Amino acid sequence: MTTPWGDRALARFPEDPRDRLRAWDASDEYLLRQLAEQDTPLSGTVVIVGDRWGALATALAEHGPVQITDSFLTQEATRANLARNEAAADSVRLLTTQDPPPERVDVLLVRVPKSLALLEDQLLRLAPAVHADTVVVGTGMVKEIHTSTLKLFERILGPTRTSLAEKKARLIHCTPRSSVARGTNPWPHSYALPDDIGVVSGRTVVNHAGVFCAERLDIGTRFLLQHLPSSPGLGKVVDLGCGNGVVGTAVSLADPEAEVLFVDESFQAVASAEATYKTNGAPGHAEFRVGDGLVGVPADSVDLVLNNPPFHSHQATTDATAWRMFSGARRALRPGGELWVIGNRHLAYHVKLKRLFGNSQLVASDAKFVVLKAVKR
Repeated sequence: MTTPWGDRALARFPEDPRDRLRAWDASDEYLLRQLAEQDTPLSGTVVIVGDRWGALATALAEHGPVQITDSFLTQEATRANLARNEAAADSVRLLTTQDPPPERVDVLLVRVPKSLALLEDQLLRLAPAVHADTVVVGTGMVKEIHTSTLKLFERILGPTRTSLAEKKARLIHCTPRSSVARGTNPWPHSYALPDDIGVVSGRTVVNHAGVFCAERLDIGTRFLLQHLPSSPGLGKVVDLGCGNGVVGTAVSLADPEAEVLFVDESFQAVASAEATYKTNGAPGHAEFRVGDGLVGVPADSVDLVLNNPPFHSHQATTDATAWRMFSGARRALRPGGELWVIGNRHLAYHVKLKRLFGNSQLVASDAKFVVLKAVKR
């Protein structure tokens, strides 16, 4: 990536030489170019929110920025990209969306997230640290910035305008009010589950901002909950890509002897899963882990993996995440262990499962979804 401060070598994480997706886009370049052209003073506390793969943090490392992200993979990418560009590991302070934000923010750079709820949550958390002289600049591709995005900046921080588009990217300029509004943060949000989904029927789900389907149960998870394995003695179970944790909580309620690992690369998701589990008084044994799928889980140590894999990486459609999840599950499962997957019919996950496991069994299907089972031989 070419920046006003020189070129930066960047890669996504985990690095895959076959991956043609870049670790930055035109909106990152536009923001950095604007900072240089406007001679923006990058002094005091510089906070970067929503950096996708550490592109902004790596480019501005000499200014000692604070990066706030919901993504474990983004943090790992930032560490790797800092090292790749021979920047000190401690030149960027890495915080998660669950950590207390800095007490004062002098420059606030926001890479607009896909989730408007996550943007609302983060702006409300940062608002007390923003002052009238804080430089606030947002960035995103044109298709990512909507009227609702601008209204959110204006409601929480102050008067907001947008730039002209360049290479399909746009900037957001916000001038903080002298007294920034400190509105009540509506997140996390809770709702009651429907009555036809087994042991978790009518139970409460807790969602932090940015977690998939934070307002209601998505129809794919609903279908999986209706067809979960019901035999006792499930053993060690992984809710892989756990989201709000409703699937793992259902397992724990159905089989109190099960040991359930909730894992997701989203800090917001794992916080939601833990809150959902505790709110429902699940009686089993549980562990909550933010990480890169099943990396770190010992081989041949798991009896059952339950998975609803994503097929997007930010705005890009890709099956890379699903493939890595399936591969990780095969390594972690004991011989005879099972991977259960819910997915849209058109994604043809059965083909991938047969390649990896040598088998794939249809458990249930409807017009849109399939539940598949693969057994490690």
